[in-house]
Amino acid sequence: MKLQELANRLGCRLEGDPELEISGVAGIDHAQPGQVTFLANRRYAPQLKTTKASAVLLEEGVPLERDAGFTPPAALRTVNPYLAFASAIEIFYSAPAYRPGVHRTAIISPSAKIGAEAHIGPYCFIDEEVEVGERAVLHSFVAIYRGAKIGADFFAHAHAVVREECRIGDHVILQNGAIIGGDGLGFAKRHDGTWHKMLQSGTAVLEDDVEVQANACVDRATVGETRVGRGTKIDDLVLIGHASQVGTDAMLCGQVGLAGSTKIGKGCTLAGQVGTAGHLTVGDGTVITAQSGVPNDVPAKALYSGYPAVENREWLKMMAALHRLPELQRRVQQLETELKSLRK
Repeated sequence: MKLQELANRLGCRLEGDPELEISGVAGIDHAQPGQVTFLANRRYAPQLKTTKASAVLLEEGVPLERDAGFTPPAALRTVNPYLAFASAIEIFYSAPAYRPGVHRTAIISPSAKIGAEAHIGPYCFIDEEVEVGERAVLHSFVAIYRGAKIGADFFAHAHAVVREECRIGDHVILQNGAIIGGDGLGFAKRHDGTWHKMLQSGTAVLEDDVEVQANACVDRATVGETRVGRGTKIDDLVLIGHASQVGTDAMLCGQVGLAGSTKIGKGCTLAGQVGTAGHLTVGDGTVITAQSGVPNDVPAKALYSGYPAVENREWLKMMAALHRLPELQRRVQQLETELKSLRK
């Protein structure tokens, strides 16, 4: 593909040779001639002087300097290089296609309803009263429990599970081993200290355009429902506890854990290994940084860090003070010694 054609398809302003032939995409440090790369974080700008890529997607105003012996790549100027790079990947890479049909080893209840052009792969199990929408793909060893209702263009990778009575919207993706509607941690302690398992009578709901990645769990509610809002993305090994509510277009990164009845607002980002106590609310548009612990409500449009999680600026001050503790300890010991000398 000519570079000018790529620029037109991506909606970019081209600086460079429009006749350059582009054959693929790659990261900035691995790209070779004939490939296009991107720069979304200016921290990596020095790599613009060493990359072998033929073209780079970058923002307006980021300079491409010509040094002795180095000719910079062509520039594809755009307001969002990372999003444009995502579109470029789609141009050069075609995901595997799955033909409609049911594999001979799949087990499907006679009462299940399977939409047109669906692909049901090897050893899948679809229980009674299940509904699966048009163009769904169930890769292999996928289990859909009784009464689940699933929308159109659903894609479940191997070993994904949708439990009984759960509701899944359109364009939902479940990566390998994702479990939707498993029992929540519901146990009542008896007088003798043993645990009585509470029947998990609720359900789990994923709205349209949700993606749940590998080995993540969205637990069903004890009563009522657990709900994940439209467009939300859930990373590997995330746990959404029973009766939690996650708003639209949220991002929950790897190993996030939400205790039961947590409410996460729309557009929130919880970075890796964030944990929340139950029965709290995180306001819309808030970002909580990695490894933070959240014991209380968090306001909207905030940036919180640490444990217990506080405003990021306050946390940075606390960390700066923590690094000074050895120095402060020595100073206190010195003052104590001087004070003892004066008393003598």
